[in-house]
Amino acid sequence: MTRSSVRRVALAFAVATALTGVAACTSSAAPDPEGSTAAQQARAMTALRSAERSTHRARSVRVRSTTALGSLMSTKAQGTLGWTDGLTGTLTITYTGGSTADLMRRLDSTSLETRYLRDAYYAKVGPAFARQLGGKHWIRYPYDYLATLGGGSGAMMTDLMRHTTPNQSVRLLLASGDVRRTGEEQVSGVHATHYSGTVSVSDLSGESELRDQLTQAGVGTETVDIWVDDKDLLVKKVEKAATPNGAMTQTAYYSDYGVKVTAERPPAGDTEDFRTLLKKQGGTVS
Repeated sequence: MTRSSVRRVALAFAVATALTGVAACTSSAAPDPEGSTAAQQARAMTALRSAERSTHRARSVRVRSTTALGSLMSTKAQGTLGWTDGLTGTLTITYTGGSTADLMRRLDSTSLETRYLRDAYYAKVGPAFARQLGGKHWIRYPYDYLATLGGGSGAMMTDLMRHTTPNQSVRLLLASGDVRRTGEEQVSGVHATHYSGTVSVSDLSGESELRDQLTQAGVGTETVDIWVDDKDLLVKKVEKAATPNGAMTQTAYYSDYGVKVTAERPPAGDTEDFRTLLKKQGGTVS
């Protein structure tokens, strides 16, 4: 494998991890069958404020999601995440299609175990790629270093990885002030209420973290569809986007709020730091 390929694959791990919880843009929200009167809007906002508080207080969740990004990659992910003090947890991310998946197959790395810790996240590679790392099976991605990469894209990835919690989608709808209750449905056997809304970056003056994520991604507007159960907990979100890398679609399901979450730091002797990897490969990622 060439040096540029090693850097490309290592960075692809970071991109895939960020996209497991990315907020997307420019999808089409469903019409509100109940109209859009001021009173109905107010009731929807009140319900979402309760959902945001309940989801945040739960502090952990089991998640499964699918994401597609143009012809570059498609993935599925499942695992548990917690946010008591920073994001922690473990996800298994599987590349299911796209040009990146083809490369991963050649490296026996189509399925990755990823571990989120407070200062960094870790990706476990397959045997073929481990040989490129001198026999080490884990890559460590320090958040503070990732934030310096790519003229803003690294900062965006870092924000997404550090702040990927279910209540973020609810916060976006609340910040937009444009929320529609679109009906009631069954989600994974659970009764849920469906809400949709359109978010513009200009609406996020009080949400600098969310505004910066969208701005760094080149996003002007975003629509969010979420489903909230009878316990005021987010159980599903669907997002679609037009990005510089092609169309992106993501569906995520959330369950088992309050689940126990563990994420152990891999052995130091079996871990290659992403910064060290780039230096060994003769450059940086821009």
